[in-house]
Amino acid sequence: METLIGLSPFILMFVLFYFLLIRPNQKRQKAVQNMQSSLQKGDKIVTIGGLHGIVDAIDDGKVVIKCGDGSRLTYDRAAVRDVVESVGGN
Repeated sequence: METLIGLSPFILMFVLFYFLLIRPNQKRQKAVQNMQSSLQKGDKIVTIGGLHGIVDAIDDGKVVIKCGDGSRLTYDRAAVRDVVESVGGN
């Protein structure tokens, strides 16, 4: 019984870390993965480097982004940070 009482602060600390740090981070990663997997041609996006553009083509792991000057740049799909405006209106 004394062992359980002695370990209770550590157990409580682990539970707090799980609900305050680990679980929200897992939800965030899942949302980013869903966003990156649901990219469509014509979506307006922002990359992790701050590049704004429109998705011109999509491959398994790559995205071709059309920039404002008409140039086309190829990025990894994981480099997409945010979808500003979706073709589907989401």
